[in-house]
Amino acid sequence: MGRQSEKVAALFRLMKQFTISKLASLAGLSRSTLLYYDRIGLLPPSGRTGAGYRYYTEKDSKRLERICHFRGAGLSLDEIRQVLKSGGKPGARLLERRLDQLVDNMLNLRAKQRILAGMLRQVTRKENGGPVDKKMWVEMLRAAGMDDDAMTRWHQEFERRSPEGHEEFLVSLGIPKQEVLEIRQWARAEGGLEK
Repeated sequence: MGRQSEKVAALFRLMKQFTISKLASLAGLSRSTLLYYDRIGLLPPSGRTGAGYRYYTEKDSKRLERICHFRGAGLSLDEIRQVLKSGGKPGARLLERRLDQLVDNMLNLRAKQRILAGMLRQVTRKENGGPVDKKMWVEMLRAAGMDDDAMTRWHQEFERRSPEGHEEFLVSLGIPKQEVLEIRQWARAEGGLEK
């Protein structure tokens, strides 16, 4: 009976342990990622089997879950190590710094998006026989069944929802700046947006 209970206890311990491949699979990571985390001391295994294989416990699994959570928020491995050493709660300064970095990245991506959109407009103009200008746009709206009142409402709604987007759109049609200003003022006045 003693040997049997020892086997059951050993089996129970093994059930609470994960191989590196199993833990990596559960976390959706590669085995080499966990080897790297071990090498840099971020997630060392809880121990090794008699054959020398790494094994991880439920506690290690939870630590890896936190690491993945912090990585998902964009924290660097060094920042994650500091957070885990300090009790596992990131400080406000670290989060603010990371948030500022994300805002900068978003602004940079937005600028790149505008450049690519401009390049795409240039390419499609050449491929499609010319740019969409004010005349073509009005013709398309009329062909879609819009009368003057509907076009007025369209401008009012565009100006109300996105004044800058409205201006960018009008400029993209090749409308001179002064006329764009007049259209926007008219849309605000007609839509009751002017005070």
